[in-house]
Amino acid sequence: MTNLAELGEFGLIKHLTKNIEIKNSSTVKGIGDDAAVLNFENKHIVVTTDILAEGVHFDLSYTPLKHLGYKAVIVNLSDIYAMNASPKQITVTIAVSNRFTLEALEELYEGIKSACKIYNVDLVGGDTSSSYTGLIISITAIGEADKEELVYRSGAKPNDLICVSGDLGGAYAGLKVLQREHEVFKSNPNIQPELTGYDYILERQLKPEARADVIKMLKELNIKPTSMIDISDGLSSEILHICEESGCGSRIYDEKIPVADNTKKLAEETLIVPTTFAMNGGEDYELLFTISQNEYEKIKNNPYISIIGHITEQSKGNFLVLSDGSEVEITAQGWNHNK
Repeated sequence: MTNLAELGEFGLIKHLTKNIEIKNSSTVKGIGDDAAVLNFENKHIVVTTDILAEGVHFDLSYTPLKHLGYKAVIVNLSDIYAMNASPKQITVTIAVSNRFTLEALEELYEGIKSACKIYNVDLVGGDTSSSYTGLIISITAIGEADKEELVYRSGAKPNDLICVSGDLGGAYAGLKVLQREHEVFKSNPNIQPELTGYDYILERQLKPEARADVIKMLKELNIKPTSMIDISDGLSSEILHICEESGCGSRIYDEKIPVADNTKKLAEETLIVPTTFAMNGGEDYELLFTISQNEYEKIKNNPYISIIGHITEQSKGNFLVLSDGSEVEITAQGWNHNK
C-alpha cells in the first residue's frame, strides 16, 4: 500500500487524474492549469454542488469506495437533469485522513471516472486536502440548456398532474438492510451478512443512477414539465419544495405511489408501511415533476412514469389521500442528514 505522504498534494492530483479524456466541445481546458476553461456559447449554464461526509452521508464499513465515487457524481448529475439541462463537466474536491492509502483513493476515482464515462461528462478540476474526520467529497457539476428548456421548481399550477419516474423507497430500504447487517456484524463478526434477495434495493442505495433517460424521453414526447425536482430527500419533502416555490397545494394518492416488490418485502419485514419508505426515505434520485393536463394522453400508459396526484390551490394545503379516502397532511419528514 502507498502512503499518500509519498506523493504530496500535486503528485496525488496528477496520479488520480492521469489519462482523463475530454468528451465535450464546451471543455476548452481541463485539468492542468489554475482553472478550467469552458465555452458554452449561447447556452444558459447550470451549476450545482453537493458534499458527502463520512459518518454523515455514508459509512465505509459497508460502502465500497468505487460505489461511493460513482454515487458522489450521480448525486450532482441528478440535480442538473432536474433542471431539464445536460451535465457537461464536474470538479472533484476530496479531503482525506492519513488512514487512506493511494490504492483506496484509486478505487474512489475508478467510480468517479466510470460515472463520467457513462454520462459523457468531463472531469475538469478539483482539489485535495487533509482531514481529521475521515473522508469528505465535494463535487460541483456544470450543465447547459437553452433558456426555453430550463425547468424550475416554481412553475407548477393548479390542476397540473404530479408525476414521478421509476419507483420510490428502494434506496432507504437498502440502507435499512445494510444498517441491520452491520449491527449483527458488530455483535458477532463471525456471522456472514444476509444479503441474498436484496440485490435491487442494495443497488438503489449503493449505486443509484441519474434519470438522463427520462429527460430524453420527455423531450422525445414533446413534453416540457411545468416544474421538476429530483427526489433526494423523500417524496414528502420534494413535493413541499415544489408547492412552496410555486405557491400551490397538492394531493398525492397513496395507492398511486410506485413501490418495488423488494421494497415492499423489506417494509413488511420491518413492520413499516411501504408508503413511509417512499414519502420519508431518501436518495432515490428519481424525478418528481408536474405537467399540464393537456399532456395526459402522451404519458398515461408510459411504463417509466407514474401519475400520483395533482396540484391544487395553495389554500387547500398538501395532503396524502389514503385508499379509504381519508387525508393525511404531508409534512417534511424526508431524509435529513443533520438529524
